[in-house]
Amino acid sequence: MIADQLLINSKDSKVTYNTDKTSEKPKRSIAKSISWRIVGTLDTVLISWIITGTFSLAFSIGMVELVTKMVLYFFHERIWNRIGWGR
Repeated sequence: MIADQLLINSKDSKVTYNTDKTSEKPKRSIAKSISWRIVGTLDTVLISWIITGTFSLAFSIGMVELVTKMVLYFFHERIWNRIGWGR
C-alpha cells in the first residue's frame, strides 16, 4: 500500500524540495528528531546499564545510538513527507 503510494506519487506529481518544505519545514523535522532522540537515548542508556552493569559502557552505547538514529529519523521524516497516504 505504501509502496503503491510512492509509485503513484512519483508518477503523478513531481515533488521538489520547495513543495516538500511547505508541508513541514526541515527545522521542524530536526527539532522533532532531537527531542525524540533524547527520550530514546535515555531509554537505551538505561537498558544498556541494566544489561551490562557498567554505566560508562551504557553511556558509550547511548552516544553512538544518539547520532545514528537522529540522522536516520531525519531522512525517515523527509521521505514520509513525500507520501500522500493517510493525509
